[in-house]
Amino acid sequence: MKKLLCLVLSLACVLSCLTFPAIAEEVVNVFNWEDYIDQSVIEQFEQETGIHVNYMCFTTNEDMMVQIDYDRSAFDVVFPSDYMVERMLAKGYLEEINFDHIPNYAYIMDSLKDPAYDPKGAHSIPYMWGTVGILYNKTMVDDPVDSWEILWNPKYAGNVFMLDSIRDSFGITLKDLGYSLNTRDYASLRAAADKLIAQKTSGMVKAYQVDETKDKMVGNEGALAVVWSGDAQYAIDLNPDLDYAVPKEGSNIWIDPMVIIKDAKNLENAEKFVDFLCRPDIAQRNCEEIRYSSPNSGAVELMGEEYSSNKVINPDEETVARCEFFTDIPESSMPLYTTLWNEVKNAK
Repeated sequence: MKKLLCLVLSLACVLSCLTFPAIAEEVVNVFNWEDYIDQSVIEQFEQETGIHVNYMCFTTNEDMMVQIDYDRSAFDVVFPSDYMVERMLAKGYLEEINFDHIPNYAYIMDSLKDPAYDPKGAHSIPYMWGTVGILYNKTMVDDPVDSWEILWNPKYAGNVFMLDSIRDSFGITLKDLGYSLNTRDYASLRAAADKLIAQKTSGMVKAYQVDETKDKMVGNEGALAVVWSGDAQYAIDLNPDLDYAVPKEGSNIWIDPMVIIKDAKNLENAEKFVDFLCRPDIAQRNCEEIRYSSPNSGAVELMGEEYSSNKVINPDEETVARCEFFTDIPESSMPLYTTLWNEVKNAK
């Protein structure tokens, strides 16, 4: 009897030292831009599905890509911009979309379903779109805001916010100089870098930043700011002295899609989350909260005249026609971009 008791106790000790895999929690790991969703939408998804959303944020595409390169298994659904989808596809990072599992894809506008960055939209679904332009304070600016050149006007020295984004800041400067924002020509890029350096060293730039800018403009802390259109509309809603313009030289028009990481740990949950965001009532709430343009025809119909008449978040065809989509920078060109950008940021 004593031997049997010892055997039982020994077995219990061994079992207590073993590590058994825990039952997987119903989760989906989401990596999105800062301030880019209605928080109540996440709560509703969790309530309706029982799936917990691990929600993580980034501020630029380049920062996002560093994290994806380091450990893409940490994420299921990601919200890169168009040109970054192109890079992620080249790296083999993206799962092909099973549209049978995403019935609300039917509400995505047909014109956005076959993008150049992802032929036939096989690996991505548009979430939001918009433009890059100038947000300005009408009480501080008495010149027409119709050209990027106003960002170099000494009259507004110390009152210009620039985007802390290599593609956007170079892009708008290239357009100001008459070049494509996708040029890889060294002389053109050198000229853009020199122009940005001159802007910074002459005291024009108050700060290079991203998400803080919209609130600083609401608080009348700057005269001019390079911003994305949704941030512009957010600020205009809070401060009637603000307005937005896409300069005559042209700008960037962009799409931020939703993608699912290849071999995602929570594939089924990722598909449910993407489909939920494509539901017209949910897409409407996100659009009205973050103030970017919706690719969802059902949401646009729900928003009606208030949306369709707003030229900030629903730009006219003439504005769109003078804009370009970014294409990805080849890895061979990245050292040049990085070197020039560091020159700009370190200029005194």
